[in-house]
Amino acid sequence: MSIYQFSAETINGEQKSLEDFKGNVLLIVNTASECGFTPQFEGLQALYEAYQKDGFEVLGFPCNQFGNQDPGSSEEINSFCKKNYGVTFPMFQKVDVKGTTAHPLFQYLTAEAKGLLTKEIKWNFTKFLIDQNGNAIKRYAPQTTPDRLKEDIEKLLHKKTR
Repeated sequence: MSIYQFSAETINGEQKSLEDFKGNVLLIVNTASECGFTPQFEGLQALYEAYQKDGFEVLGFPCNQFGNQDPGSSEEINSFCKKNYGVTFPMFQKVDVKGTTAHPLFQYLTAEAKGLLTKEIKWNFTKFLIDQNGNAIKRYAPQTTPDRLKEDIEKLLHKKTR
């Protein structure tokens, strides 16, 4: 089992299979536009720009389950991310990432890469690093800034070139 059996709706409303990202290293992030961690969009975009040419993608999944911190429509979220942080990495429709209504992708990710005390996502900007075969390799806490992921991303990218 891998993430490639899942699909999600892009922020523009198109159904997208995650199999389209097969062979790439992925960073899947549950995002929010009105969170204390929202400035991490800048770091996520920097990672995307630095490593995209090497086979790296950031996939953003807005979520409104934590403190109502992403209440806007898809259009508002997309506009906010582009205008304030220059986001060009793929963004998806707002999803639930915990509980019985969690998107199947996040049910899978939390089962594969458990958190510190529980498998449930506790807040916005939880990050999952996925290898080129669609396997969840590592989970990062919301407070882990994107720049602290570089070494792990580079290890996976270099694996690909060997």
